[in-house]
Amino acid sequence: MVGEATVDEAREGLLEELSTVSRRYMASYALFNQAVADHLRLHPTDLQCLNLLTLESGPVTTGRVAELTGLTTGSATRLVDRLERAGYVVRERDASDRRRVLVTMVPERIAEFGQVWRRLGKGWSALFDDLDDSQLGLIIDHMRRTTEFSAAQVARLRAGEV
Repeated sequence: MVGEATVDEAREGLLEELSTVSRRYMASYALFNQAVADHLRLHPTDLQCLNLLTLESGPVTTGRVAELTGLTTGSATRLVDRLERAGYVVRERDASDRRRVLVTMVPERIAEFGQVWRRLGKGWSALFDDLDDSQLGLIIDHMRRTTEFSAAQVARLRAGEV
């Protein structure tokens, strides 16, 4: 029994530390995101929308912007308006369906955006130099699971379930 309690206490201590470290990690990323957004004269949500748009395979609809960001279509439209005013995107009619409007990134502005990320990211991969492939896989799995968990929690918050 004593050994079992010690194992449970050790795990509880690790989970507490994980919670504390996670909170610090999320806060540091939010503050980093704000600093980058300020540097680019963007709203933090607009910055992350640009980030997500660069991961898409091509132009998207405003509805897709809403899906990517979890915003309502009205809020996504205002976000696209801001990105358009800032010169990062343009709206274009879909050549195959003239009724659809696509949000298209402006290559020169997105290249500038990418340069900022590259300058800030120098040395990032060195953080993982001492990890083996299985440890990297564990971090990747954790990040995927955390992303899915966060999306579910956002949905709960927006549905008023919390």
